[in-house]
Amino acid sequence: MKRLIWIAVICSAAPLIAKAQGMGSMGGSMNGGSMQMGSNANPVSTKLQQVLDTYAKNLVATAEEVPVEKYTFHPTPEEMTIGATMAHIANVNNNACSKVGGVDAPKMDKLAETDKDKLVENLKASMDFCRAQFATLTDAKLADSVPWYGGRQVSRISAAMEVTNDLVDHYASLSVYVRLNGMLPPTAQKKP
Repeated sequence: MKRLIWIAVICSAAPLIAKAQGMGSMGGSMNGGSMQMGSNANPVSTKLQQVLDTYAKNLVATAEEVPVEKYTFHPTPEEMTIGATMAHIANVNNNACSKVGGVDAPKMDKLAETDKDKLVENLKASMDFCRAQFATLTDAKLADSVPWYGGRQVSRISAAMEVTNDLVDHYASLSVYVRLNGMLPPTAQKKP
């Protein structure tokens, strides 16, 4: 699944990069050492920010929609409960986005899986933290090496895509959990 997501992102980004490169040779102007192309000089990092924002909104809406009595639900014993998933997402966001932005991760208290209000608050704060780190991205920085888990070094785009892929993966799982409880996930609900 992650491989397919990577392929989709690369296929989506390639035309934007090609267009940006074409614009640079067809009348873009230099301003302070950076090429200004049309309305977006950073199409890839802008797309990463958009994906992050979309899934941040979807996950927060899911966390808010699910009633607290369902926070202990999980379809099988091997899977995380809804509450544990919300805590996990916030924790991973803080740690992974700190690596994307090159800053220290915020500290969070360990919460019970049924402490919905605080879990939602932590989830929102982690999404805001990630948005702030992604806002510092430029296409020129995406190839930079950043520290990652297990002492490895990865490119900044790899780290950023791990964040967005993780959010997509968790939203997909939680959408199933929500449906199994007779509700619709945010993206399946009719817009007013």
